[in-house]
Amino acid sequence: MPALTLTLASKITDAAIAAARMQKFAPMAVVVVDAAGHVVTLQREDGATMIRVDIALGKAWTSAAMSVPTRDLVGRAKDNPGFFNALMATGKGKFIPQTGAVLIKDGDGAIIGAVGASGGTGDQDEQICLTALAEVLDGAH
Repeated sequence: MPALTLTLASKITDAAIAAARMQKFAPMAVVVVDAAGHVVTLQREDGATMIRVDIALGKAWTSAAMSVPTRDLVGRAKDNPGFFNALMATGKGKFIPQTGAVLIKDGDGAIIGAVGASGGTGDQDEQICLTALAEVLDGAH
């Protein structure tokens, strides 16, 4: 798979929004970042509240920064609050260790970015990200 292009990132956000509509989830925001945490593309559905983009971005940025799905960080944050408070301060508001973002990997398993969502529960947010990657990348995530 090539690098994370705008075309690929747009396919991922399109597929995530479509998955949210199929499941009749609340209006969502979906953000794709590259491996350095820079926004490649984002979508905010009509009716999604204004904070949703920031939360989706924070989840995606956190996943890329820590090289893990954000689900893996929830327990770690509870077990080590001092360290995670330092990470949140260092991230200047972008570090959000909450379920709802997963890594995007190339065919060799190298991390090329992350996708994060916000609007539903953390599980719903994560589900649409995973569904999108399965559809667009044939399950490579």
